[in-house]
Amino acid sequence: MASVAYGIHKASPARSLQDLEILHPEIGNVPFTDLPEYGVPLHKQARSDGLMEMVGASRGLRSVIDQVETVAATDSSVLIEGETGTGKELIARAIHTQSERRAAPFVKLNCAAIPAELVESELFGHEKGAFTGAINQRLGRFEAAHRGTLFLDEIGDMPLNLQVKLLRVLQESEFERLGSTHTRSVDVRIVAATNQNLVGMVAEKQFRMDLYYRLNVFPIAIPPLRHRPGDIPLLVAHFVQGFAKRMSKDISKISQDAMGALMRYPWPGNIRELQNYIERAVILTKGDVLQTPALPSTVIEQREPITLEQSERTHILKVLKESNWVVGGALGAAARLGLKRTTLIDRMRKHGLSRDIPQGPLPDSRSDTFDPCPILMRNENHVGPRSGNARIKFPG
Repeated sequence: MASVAYGIHKASPARSLQDLEILHPEIGNVPFTDLPEYGVPLHKQARSDGLMEMVGASRGLRSVIDQVETVAATDSSVLIEGETGTGKELIARAIHTQSERRAAPFVKLNCAAIPAELVESELFGHEKGAFTGAINQRLGRFEAAHRGTLFLDEIGDMPLNLQVKLLRVLQESEFERLGSTHTRSVDVRIVAATNQNLVGMVAEKQFRMDLYYRLNVFPIAIPPLRHRPGDIPLLVAHFVQGFAKRMSKDISKISQDAMGALMRYPWPGNIRELQNYIERAVILTKGDVLQTPALPSTVIEQREPITLEQSERTHILKVLKESNWVVGGALGAAARLGLKRTTLIDRMRKHGLSRDIPQGPLPDSRSDTFDPCPILMRNENHVGPRSGNARIKFPG
């Protein structure tokens, strides 16, 4: 059978995302269904609300956007949790630009990128002569963000001795510069982000409990890319279009086998890793079909399941694969698991397990949710091998 390819086509000016279609040599072009609102790369709509680079149609992404829109109108502190490369800073900017503080500065500080002895000066500023090398007065990030938003990235890396001072600013909106006894008032909204387990750090006394609860007024958990594989075709199309334009290339297709491999790969570096991979693929491509380089054969090992529910999902998935997804019968997965066939089917539904859904690694923290987003569905008008008769279908 001839190879099946996804098409990546530019849209008319009235459309906000290039049309995508899957090419079937046997039956011609079968267009994708229209993308739901949240599946559109919102920057194409010239929106000014900060949701500018969010691409996807999964329930996980929709939930994040809903939470951003809900909390943005308030002045409450927000704690964004997510793995490296999931777009935590993008979410923080979206909260700021949708808030009443949008006209004021959005100031960021990466607590992991600054030596511990300099973090206090960066946050609160210093007076001339406050310490060796302080030859001038300097404003800190809090003063720079007055009436705006201060984004504290990698908050889990903030030294313990400074967490007390940060807590005071959050509670009283007051601080002193280094080398000064003058108390200054400030009006700043705090948005913090972390890729660490702050609850565990609190238990190990590596992070103050009172500061954690002060920051965790409105938590937003960003699901990793491996838990929303249905967003990968959209992200691929988005990145291909951007890099191809920058490199003056006309790339309009990607093979279904390549897309399937991208959807099965766990992407430990999340969207950032996918973006870098697509950039490399565009560099290597000579014609109009995206040439995807080999994916890493080994990835950074994911954490083992930490809950009974996660362990159950892993074991059921393993037995289903070993049984070639046969549920009933003497050699089926239900018999091997010692369950009734109907009981196993119920548990498969509970865990989002289906042969037609790419199964990545299971959720590995209390805040993760697995979003199967079953985008590859059988074409009802064509009978043939499953690999050559699929069409994109998005929920919503």
